[in-house]
Amino acid sequence: MTIELKTISCQEAYDLTQKDPRALLVDVRSSMEYLFVGHPKGAINVPWIDEPDWVVNPEFAKDIRKLLLGGKIEHGEIHSAPVILICRSGKRSVEAGELLLKEGFTSVYNVDEGFEGELDEEHHRSSLGGWRFHQLPWEQC
Repeated sequence: MTIELKTISCQEAYDLTQKDPRALLVDVRSSMEYLFVGHPKGAINVPWIDEPDWVVNPEFAKDIRKLLLGGKIEHGEIHSAPVILICRSGKRSVEAGELLLKEGFTSVYNVDEGFEGELDEEHHRSSLGGWRFHQLPWEQC
């Protein structure tokens, strides 16, 4: 049986975090995006690609395991806990999710519109979709 990355809406992602205390909402954008653009309330930042080198984080799966073992779940259920990934528009989080599946995680979700959604005709984000567009809880520094 092949386990696939599950795609969910922003609202479904929010609902899952409210319903399942084991659910881990991970913002995979760079640390600067997370801090200054904003992020879903309660999301933990584990960059998939980050400054200064802009290369894929070789410790990504290990970092997620540490977060889960740090209090979200019991050791025996580490790979079955829901891991919800969000980025700007739902593309980087797909790559990160595919890696987690290869690493043995079985309940991985990608937020389809991301935090800011796609660009509109004026090249603006957060006007067509995304976590903020749907007025879900978010914060910034």
